[in-house]
Amino acid sequence: MEAKLGIAPIAWWNDDLEELSDDVSLEECLRQASDAGFTGMETGRRFPMNMEELGPILDRYGISVCGGWFSGLLLDGDIEVEKDRIAEQMAFFKAANAPCIVYGETARSVQGLKDTPLAEKPKLSEAEMEVYGRKMSDFADWCGKQGMPISYHHHMAAAVETELELDLFMKHSSVPLLFDAGHMAFAGGDIFRVVENHFARITHVHTKDVRMDVINGLDRSKESFLDAVVKGAFTVPGDGSLDFEALTKLLAEKQYQGWFVVEAEQDPVANPPYDMAVKGHKELLRVMAAAGYKVAP
Repeated sequence: MEAKLGIAPIAWWNDDLEELSDDVSLEECLRQASDAGFTGMETGRRFPMNMEELGPILDRYGISVCGGWFSGLLLDGDIEVEKDRIAEQMAFFKAANAPCIVYGETARSVQGLKDTPLAEKPKLSEAEMEVYGRKMSDFADWCGKQGMPISYHHHMAAAVETELELDLFMKHSSVPLLFDAGHMAFAGGDIFRVVENHFARITHVHTKDVRMDVINGLDRSKESFLDAVVKGAFTVPGDGSLDFEALTKLLAEKQYQGWFVVEAEQDPVANPPYDMAVKGHKELLRVMAAAGYKVAP
């Protein structure tokens, strides 16, 4: 089985907290990621949205586009409006031969609100989740037919955050899933049970690690998701609390093949992005070998 190792630029430039950003150019970010050993990068705010400009830069560093975030509003929105909103990114990603667009539901989410505590995240009844699941399924089907699938990102402080919420969403939808180990662990879920229950729909994996001592010390009635990021809730594999060797072996057992993407937003002064990228890549190589994956060069 083959695995591809990518990384997200959020370690270098945080799109929600610009103060948690390293003062580096796109080219320097790509150079550091390439030097650390990664062959893919998800997109971020400093990426030009056309391959005529971006393609030669990616080629220079041996990097391909391995995904990228779309801030969806379908929970409260209209499918036709969302089709228009995603059209430019879809055309760009098709030209880039990206594997998927990462769909993150931001309607009602408090993930980007510094002064809104985690406890005030949106909560849906099962009836509401059923309606939302149907809308997401229709939208995902349309995206797939256009030649660019989406992969749904469960996320802290959003409508689909906890393991129970994800179970309900998967029950009432047919949407491909992005499995993010760090977000599920932060939400209190069992990351191994989630893979067991939903592996057939997992099309993309974020290997985000967590510092459970930081997470366990949060007051969710007062502190926000962004407060948790600033405190260091997230990190790269090999630097946190999760057992990525066991997780990778489980994914291998389930025959997952595709991208494993390091996505770890944290303070770049306290955690220099290049050093963390090297650490994360080294740990991924170790666990991939233990699980029997061949890492794409």
